[in-house]
Amino acid sequence: MSSTWLPRFGAICAILLGLSLGGPALVEAFTGETAATSFVIGIGTALGTPALTVLYLHHGAAGGRFGLVAYAVNVVGLGLFAGVAFSLNIVLFFLEPTIAGRLLQGPPRVAFLVATAVFVAGTVLFAVSMARSRMFPRPAVYGYGVALPLLAVLAPLPDGPLTSAVHVAAAASLIWLALSVLPRRAAVIP
Repeated sequence: MSSTWLPRFGAICAILLGLSLGGPALVEAFTGETAATSFVIGIGTALGTPALTVLYLHHGAAGGRFGLVAYAVNVVGLGLFAGVAFSLNIVLFFLEPTIAGRLLQGPPRVAFLVATAVFVAGTVLFAVSMARSRMFPRPAVYGYGVALPLLAVLAPLPDGPLTSAVHVAAAASLIWLALSVLPRRAAVIP
């Protein structure tokens, strides 16, 4: 297997994750949330871990111990928040609002808040690690560090122009970061 397989796989996952966030958000800006857009966003969250891993591998040595801790917190937070996003977009979306509201009381609410807090903290730490490494385009890193935490904070709110804009900004940042780590094919010299 080629040594570029994992970086390509992770970069493709990051691009697809970005598209699964940005594409539905563009549609929702005009139509509101639909079953199809909610489904795509919910399923797309599964691509986060390989995407994050390739970003870490790209700058791991330059990130040092701080980068490793930032990755660890971000990957745990991502796993937790992926569960939240899946639940909100795949499960709760299809329930009557009164039932969904009752399900978000007590321990589930606390779990969602803790998952969101760990995800936000990990994302900010990882963005700082990427910025310190100077191995990524700065605007993409800042977009990652601002837009992704905003996605988590705004997740409980009804969809609207602001949430759509944040989704598109997060998507653009993820795709830009993915393209910056995507291994290029070496030129073949005849």
